[in-house]
Amino acid sequence: MGEFKYPLLRREHFLEEPALTNFDLIQQFESDTLAGSFHHADHVRLAYAYLSEFQVFHALEKFCNALRRFAAARGKSQLYHETITHSYFFLIRERMARAPSSGWEEFAKQNPDLFDWKPGILSRYYRDSTLNSDLARAVFIFPDKAV
Repeated sequence: MGEFKYPLLRREHFLEEPALTNFDLIQQFESDTLAGSFHHADHVRLAYAYLSEFQVFHALEKFCNALRRFAAARGKSQLYHETITHSYFFLIRERMARAPSSGWEEFAKQNPDLFDWKPGILSRYYRDSTLNSDLARAVFIFPDKAV
């Protein structure tokens, strides 16, 4: 497979085929034919793909629906978390708008903080008790910490 291109990420926490196009990645995820495990860095990559291919609110709807289907197909519907999903999605969108890149690899290099899971960037915006709540899992909750 060659040298791993994202030295800030552990290989086992990244999609096995980083060379997939955005369209191919979305298609494989939505058809549940994507090989390998699916971790936080993979969620970031997938959100980037949706944001690159669709208008923002359509991308969000498709991304959330695909994640719900993915979790349900594995008997893990309870793992879907609306606040975390939406928060990362819009952080990724903001970063894409602030510093347009020439593609995924450049974006990943410019935004290593998006790949830290726990503790991660959301600890700047949310109290742990908020993110651990059933309400935050079910619906998007606005940040409750001062930045």
